Amino acid sequence: MTMTETAQAPADFAWDDHEIVDSSFTAVINAPIDTIDLPQWAFTLPEHEYQGCSPAHVAAGVTTAPDGKRMSINVEVIGGVPMVQHYVETLGEKHHLILDSVSDIFTPNGRTTIHVLWELSVKAIDDQRCEFTNHVRSRGTAEFIALLDRQGVPFDLFRAQRQPMSIAHNQSETPLFAASIERAALRN
Repeated sequence: MTMTETAQAPADFAWDDHEIVDSSFTAVINAPIDTIDLPQWAFTLPEHEYQGCSPAHVAAGVTTAPDGKRMSINVEVIGGVPMVQHYVETLGEKHHLILDSVSDIFTPNGRTTIHVLWELSVKAIDDQRCEFTNHVRSRGTAEFIALLDRQGVPFDLFRAQRQPMSIAHNQSETPLFAASIERAALRN
């Protein structure tokens, strides 16, 4: 697995401002690319399948945003901190899915939010295999930065403590997501 930088944030969004993590890992899917549909997988993923992709995964469901866009609601606990992610589909192509969330996090010092961009993509390796990329970026929202400031916690210290947990989580879930996408592709 390798680290890469592939996500495209909206043009008016400055990811460098208070970026917490930017991690990307790849895994092989043993299925032809024409059998893979990432939005179909993400928006029909059974909760038990989501839970099987990481011990940190608690619950998953789907709904719609107020503007009618599809949403994936994921609950996970990373580093002892529960998160509720409200992923809104911003790009939904068969082989490229971008989900954007202002996620609730529940810290010992109160509830706050972080911004998470989750990008999934596949590209053909050959006619029977694909490379899956799981790219996650997160950054502190103004609300989150204010919470750290009230506590006297420097952002750089928080980031240094949070990054290893978030990166390890992404690294461990990537091959399990790939296996789940593979199972869905082979069922089709």
